[in-house]
Amino acid sequence: MRTIRVFGAALLALGLAAGPAAADSSPSPSASADGSAPTRAGTSFRTAAEIRQGQRATASASTGDYLYWSFPADVGQRPTVEATVKLPAAHAAQTWQIDVYDGLRRRQACQYGAATRTAEQGASTVDLACVLRTVRGWSEPWGNDPLPGTYYVRLTALDLGPADLGKPVGAEVRVDSRDIGGAAAVDGSLGKPLVPGIAVKSESDGGGAKTAVLSSFGSDDGWSSGWWSDRWVWTAIGGVLAALAGIGGYALTRGAGRPSRVPPNV
Repeated sequence: MRTIRVFGAALLALGLAAGPAAADSSPSPSASADGSAPTRAGTSFRTAAEIRQGQRATASASTGDYLYWSFPADVGQRPTVEATVKLPAAHAAQTWQIDVYDGLRRRQACQYGAATRTAEQGASTVDLACVLRTVRGWSEPWGNDPLPGTYYVRLTALDLGPADLGKPVGAEVRVDSRDIGGAAAVDGSLGKPLVPGIAVKSESDGGGAKTAVLSSFGSDDGWSSGWWSDRWVWTAIGGVLAALAGIGGYALTRGAGRPSRVPPNV
């Protein structure tokens, strides 16, 4: 019984330690717009406008333009990209699409959401959304898993008629993410996050003057190390529960000692 009490105390301590870790799996708070969100979009990957998660970026453009934004995403996050296009007063049916690319400029598939939608003739707005897969800390070279670093959003219209080309439109883009935590943890981590200019920035560590020119910001608290997650806490709790189950099974099956009906000399 003393052994069981000791294991019970250890289990309680681990449960208290797991409380904050479990809370990390709840949706992360969105940063409020502080006036620094960009009001223009880039026209290519290299000129993509940088936005932080929680900011609502706006841009004025013309139908037929390609609009680019970039944002950082770290390990364990599941980003959600939402876009709203304000259409001109008179237009034919238009199909709009958002594409999301990772730091290697590989197009990332949407888990769910309407990444491509058609606005009927005369519609004033069209809303698009793309929920990405959870960002992993490591992947095989031939894999297409989302990895920590910079992500690019491209917004454009498809198959426009000649009469609709060049008409003014307005665009709003917002990126949020949900912290998944240890449920999506993997063994391994990248040496560096996939951000533009990371190779040039690494060379500057030797005392050179070279710096990265894009993606000057990353995660608010720095990029995660990739090895620690709440999965370790739940693994320890599982081990303790298994040990308690073994002790309880032994206590139930060992009996009360030597049966009274057995002669002492046997």
